[in-house]
Amino acid sequence: MKQLSTNKLRQAFLDFFKDKGHAIIPSASLIPENDPTVLFTTAGMHPLVPYLMGQKHPLGQRLANVQKCLRTGDIEEVGDATHLTFFEMLGNWSLGETASSDGLGEAGYFKKEAIAYSFEFLTSEKYLGLDPKNLFVSVFEGDKDAPVDSESISEWQTQFQKVGIKAKIGEKIFTYNKEKNWWGPVGEIGPCGPCSEMFYDTGQTNLHHPDIYKEPCHPNCSCGRFVEIWNDVFMQYQRELIPTTDNNQLTTNNEYHFISLKQKNVDTGMGLERVAAMLQGVKSVYEIDIFQPIMSALKVKSMKEQRILADHTRAIVFLLADGVLPANEERGYVLRRLIRRSLDLAGDLELTEILKLWIERYQDLPYYPSVKRNKDKILALFKEEQAKYAHALAEGEKIFNKLDKITGEIIFDLRATYGLPESVIKNLTQKNNLIISENEWHKYMELFFEHQNKSRAGAAKKFAGGLAGHSEMEINYHTASHLMNQALRQVLGDHVMQRGSNITPERLRFDFTHPAKMTPEEIKQVEDIVNANIQKNWPVSFTEMSLDEAKESGALGFFEHKYGERVTVYTIGTSPTDYFSKEICGGPHVTHTGKMGHFKITKEEASSAGVRRIKAILE
Repeated sequence: MKQLSTNKLRQAFLDFFKDKGHAIIPSASLIPENDPTVLFTTAGMHPLVPYLMGQKHPLGQRLANVQKCLRTGDIEEVGDATHLTFFEMLGNWSLGETASSDGLGEAGYFKKEAIAYSFEFLTSEKYLGLDPKNLFVSVFEGDKDAPVDSESISEWQTQFQKVGIKAKIGEKIFTYNKEKNWWGPVGEIGPCGPCSEMFYDTGQTNLHHPDIYKEPCHPNCSCGRFVEIWNDVFMQYQRELIPTTDNNQLTTNNEYHFISLKQKNVDTGMGLERVAAMLQGVKSVYEIDIFQPIMSALKVKSMKEQRILADHTRAIVFLLADGVLPANEERGYVLRRLIRRSLDLAGDLELTEILKLWIERYQDLPYYPSVKRNKDKILALFKEEQAKYAHALAEGEKIFNKLDKITGEIIFDLRATYGLPESVIKNLTQKNNLIISENEWHKYMELFFEHQNKSRAGAAKKFAGGLAGHSEMEINYHTASHLMNQALRQVLGDHVMQRGSNITPERLRFDFTHPAKMTPEEIKQVEDIVNANIQKNWPVSFTEMSLDEAKESGALGFFEHKYGERVTVYTIGTSPTDYFSKEICGGPHVTHTGKMGHFKITKEEASSAGVRRIKAILE
């Protein structure tokens, strides 16, 4: 096994797949390109959703990258040896298994090539050099919906046979059910398929205690002996509702079936930090080389506090670099929570110095240009939020000092409104010779968890995730937003800039800069312009180019902090010079505007200071 640094591991992965005919694409922003689907980019596949659904990628069918990701579900678990809020995901994709008609790049591939690539990268001395004797794999065992993944089993056996290992099921290859070896769909219906995971045996058999783990150790055992290092997902099925008829009316009875996808995709993911820890022979992701300067600077804290602060400060750097701002809801709330939790733990420690260390670790890497570009802004915004938090704490203390009793409702208000941490509330209680009864503390906890569950439910509803959000109507509305954006600029002026959008199958919501309420005449003008351009049946096309080239071509771009070095430009028109709209966007869009329907604005209102909001439908 090679002992690679984290930077060398990242580059080795990209070099390997470049040699295999893959285009290396830039990491997308942590803010997903078409907001309605996810709160943050949580996996490498999210920015590629349109292409996994069939849209042609401008760089071909074989792609690879390192993607910055952020997951919020495990924030409370951060502090142990493995959990991270921000992490880097290495991935490779094949968009279809046969050559596309446009002839871009090499043809795609499916299970045979994907598994062969995985085995070669893991075991070749040129790359990771893992001993294949310590490599174990899992596959889908089959059920009533889909058969056992015999193709993957056969290919793994072929690969192991090349190095003289007979890979028997139950010894080298393990089969599991959907809970372990199946991906998707994200919602009730959609693309899905079996996956094949790779595990490395650390040899630490002492971790498996018979009194705790009742069954023999196996790759998916939670004792920690086996480390999951890579997952190959094979999107080959579509889960669909079975239509039925009831009194001659087409309905569904909530039963599903699985049909084969026309475009079968490969989507793989390897957690950079986890594999780096294995290669570097350390037990925790916080012990790998990129964390060392930060952990050393935090050594005055306990180990758990060191890990939380190292994790949170890195996440803060990347969120601020990608344009997230502290707020009381959605993405901004997550960032504010990370900042304030870090400040609570830091005490007298100056966290801006820790942020500077993270910026130094990443600013010269080519993968994440937003860190270097926004390094001064990152520090300035952090200090601004630090000052706001100090003010909120001071105001909360003033209110606290006027109290003569403490109730659960008061504790919740101090926590939710002023941001006072529980530890500060308890300290102030003692300082003011007050008592929090057990009953009142329970009331506070009930209110807090109720608030937390409502927030999570709201976020889950708004940010459905993954391959949802690309129905025919949503694609129509997405294209309509481009038409309306241009129409607004024609009617109101070039000061109009998009500030956000939300698209569902039922309607379009669009926020834009404008200082005044629109008049009925202005609304009618915008509607007429949009409908006229729908009726023109403009073709919609896209090209990939550098960000500078996109600007020079006249393309509008309102979220520059989210863009990589190369962008996709969508043009609604017949040529680069004869068009109605040209914008930097990730898609997807209609191929022609003519069948979108009749555009109608249903509401125009204020969103915030200097920002208006339109809701519109297609009839």
